[in-house]
Amino acid sequence: MTATREETTRASLPTNTSRLDADDISFLRAEEAGELLNRLPGVGIQPGNGVEHLTAIRSPVLTGGAGAGSFLYLENSVPLRAAGFANVNGLFEAHTEIAGAVEVVRGPGSAFYGSNAVHGLVNVISPAPGAPGFLDVSADTRGHVTGNALRGIESGRQGMLGGLTLTHDAGNQADSGYDTQKLTLVHRIDGPRITANTVLAAVNLNQETAGFIVGPEAYRNRTLSLTNPNPEAYRDAQALRLSSAVTASLGGPWHLTLTPFARWNEMTLFQHFLPYQGIEESGHWSLGTLSTLRRDLGTDGALFFGLDTEYTEGFLSEVQTLPSFGPFPQGVHYDYTVGALVIAPYLHLDIPVSTRVRLVGGLRAEWTRYDYDTATPADTTGRFRRPEASVDDFFTLTPKIGAVAQVTDEVQAFANYARGARAPQTSDLYRLQSFQEPGAVEVETLDSLEAGLRGRLGRARFEIVAFWMDKDNFFFRNADGLNVPDGKTRHRGVEGELALRLSDRLTFEGVGTYARHSYEFDDIVGNTSEIIRKGNDVDTAPRTIGSARLVWAPSARARIALEWQHMGAYYTDAANEHRYEGHDLLNLRASISPAEGVDLFGAVRNLLNTDHADRADFAFGSDRYFPGDGITASVGLRVPL
Repeated sequence: MTATREETTRASLPTNTSRLDADDISFLRAEEAGELLNRLPGVGIQPGNGVEHLTAIRSPVLTGGAGAGSFLYLENSVPLRAAGFANVNGLFEAHTEIAGAVEVVRGPGSAFYGSNAVHGLVNVISPAPGAPGFLDVSADTRGHVTGNALRGIESGRQGMLGGLTLTHDAGNQADSGYDTQKLTLVHRIDGPRITANTVLAAVNLNQETAGFIVGPEAYRNRTLSLTNPNPEAYRDAQALRLSSAVTASLGGPWHLTLTPFARWNEMTLFQHFLPYQGIEESGHWSLGTLSTLRRDLGTDGALFFGLDTEYTEGFLSEVQTLPSFGPFPQGVHYDYTVGALVIAPYLHLDIPVSTRVRLVGGLRAEWTRYDYDTATPADTTGRFRRPEASVDDFFTLTPKIGAVAQVTDEVQAFANYARGARAPQTSDLYRLQSFQEPGAVEVETLDSLEAGLRGRLGRARFEIVAFWMDKDNFFFRNADGLNVPDGKTRHRGVEGELALRLSDRLTFEGVGTYARHSYEFDDIVGNTSEIIRKGNDVDTAPRTIGSARLVWAPSARARIALEWQHMGAYYTDAANEHRYEGHDLLNLRASISPAEGVDLFGAVRNLLNTDHADRADFAFGSDRYFPGDGITASVGLRVPL
């Protein structure tokens, strides 16, 4: 679905796509998005505290504007947020708990996707009205309780579905925890010439946030791991989204899909991770349309013409309530608004050039305009610089070309070149510090080459992919507080995925990645731990990540899985002077169905009670960590609804 916003076969794609279907999601019963998506090759999502996370997809774990803007999070192929207003923790806004499927594309997306589809895409697909209804509740020994309800009805050509998730988490550190409520409503009409799929989604989060624990290998100190250096920290967020995908057959080979959408979100955040601990308020609303006109070519080809448009109004304010100290003045640091307009035409061609070879190509042009205004004086106060009101334009052109060959009836070889690009995040442009110059941020580009082999051989289903990616105009603020608008990084590696039926009742499943993510430039700063030299590993870029599991099904109604999770070692600073040694965890999951539609399930996470860090970092002269949970047992029950 993700590649062209409509159903297609994986075998016809000249690039990678990984998918978790409803059965995978149901059996895993992930407590956070990373637990779900880290089962896929090339994905290494690091949990923070509560619902927070940082993402890596064919990349280092990225933070700040790069972390927000390098990944495109979708709901039924519609972006969860406007591109220039992305959220580095964006997956908490997705309703993954009851999803019909989740698909991940590693590297740049097809011509159907623009800004933020750089290192990867995550598409959360809502369940269809015909999905089986259920009610379930689960709880674990750490105080995490979740309830899900799903119910659909169908009548003739119409169907409706409602899905609700309620979660309470007591927190693994003192004075922490969260409550979330997620609602998804679906209405579908299947007419003789027109289909319409309308989705309304709402999310509310109230979180008491715990900060890093500090000190060399502090995560090994189990008493310290339960403490919270920032008991006053919090995050409150709300989001509302509406989209309706309408597909019409225009007669003959022509088909039109229009997807109008609207979104709104707001968030208040206590910035415990900054010395001045400011309170940030941000939000935006958007109206837009995704449109595609498809012309079928013969019996097995298609040409797509598309135009995506979107208008957004957003705001951000930051206030320091602490008394002034050093370069951090009490009061308002930023208070600005941005109007954003995006217009993006594209072409996508998919044609067979022989009975066994397909050629797929595309081109997307994207124009972005930001109209920025500030309610504070346009000046510099302490460390904070507020640029003058401005109108800023950005243009990207992203070509794609690939081929897929049917080597045998069940094995395909594929190769693909794609450019990914993104307009800057508005926070990188307008939330400056004193030494930064306005207008220095440029369009970031990433050129990707990949080649792979996938298919079935006997009892095995497999995919292996090699990739090489070069990124230009990587923007960040260095340790001296200066703009670095022209950073370069290189990303190359191999990803593998294997499912092997060892017997009628025993299956092996595994994914693994070996990759090198390196700086391709020098940046000399006063803080020696943040000096960048060409060839250094990018910080928080493990060379190996993976997982494997043995799944035993003693009967058609029972399943037991023993899972191994691997996180390789990685440097925690740019100079490669400090290092986290990585970890390996074992998990056990089981499910039994004593009656039709009834499911009793449980899990033991971190079976060996291994000390580990969910995230390790070196900042402000200290090692700091988000500690991982010790051994945790959970149990739950699902009944039909």
